[in-house]
Amino acid sequence: MIERIDGHCHYWALQRGDYGWLTPDAPHLAPIYRDFGAAEMRPLAEAAGIARRILVQAAPTEAETQFLLDQGRDDEAVAGVVGWVDLSAADSAAALDRFTVDPLFKGVRPMLQDLEDVDWIITRPHPQAIAALKRLGLRFDALVMPQHLQALRRFVETHPDLPVVIDHAAKPAFAAPADDARHALWRFGMAELSGHTQVYCKLSGLLTELPVELRTTTKAAAEALRPTLCSLLDWFGPDRLIWGSDWPVLTIANPFAFWDEVTARLFDGLGQRERAAILGGSAARFYGIEGGHA
Repeated sequence: MIERIDGHCHYWALQRGDYGWLTPDAPHLAPIYRDFGAAEMRPLAEAAGIARRILVQAAPTEAETQFLLDQGRDDEAVAGVVGWVDLSAADSAAALDRFTVDPLFKGVRPMLQDLEDVDWIITRPHPQAIAALKRLGLRFDALVMPQHLQALRRFVETHPDLPVVIDHAAKPAFAAPADDARHALWRFGMAELSGHTQVYCKLSGLLTELPVELRTTTKAAAEALRPTLCSLLDWFGPDRLIWGSDWPVLTIANPFAFWDEVTARLFDGLGQRERAAILGGSAARFYGIEGGHA
């Protein structure tokens, strides 16, 4: 029996007011412009046989990090929280020390994809913040796109003792024409990063990158994503791939159950050990949650 872990999902409450990207005037965000939490997630996870989950930040504020930690204490399925701290601030190390008092706090995620400077990760973080991440045994979630991968590689090479996971497989540009430069940036960058054993990759967020015509059925979506999965397996292997739902952002594209069925189709040719790693073992190892709910 595989113990499944959702390595990437979100809870939010709109009245908190710090989700700058989630606005009512964006039609494509209408399906997710409401509150999401444990009550909505629980039946979806239970239907898929998912026992535990990692909550990941969706707002660049320490207040949201505390909100997620509070949510985690009320939801026994939450095994960890990836929060946000301004790593460029002089007091960022103190913030990391403060959050790490809570054993649910597993790491941080700067929202690199939203920053204008693609080199931010190698030019702006405060040295004491990076030192604190290492000292406290925290992890780094890299929310990046293909154009950020070279900077991320330099960051990884500079800090080989910091565990890093690439969120959403760096969002391959599925909808772009074949000659788009992002395809080469993605393949070259991901292949290079995979050579660093402290770097993992999340198999999540891919349906929302697929053109709508490629995800009309679970069979079509699996066929469209299979070459990407094959590349990721070649580069990272199952022991450094982490399955995640990216719920509720996922629902912009398809329901939770749709992604779960696509996953089953994609993994149909894998052995039990490989499936167990991607569906739970890799997340447990990366986030240090083998012992269960903190």
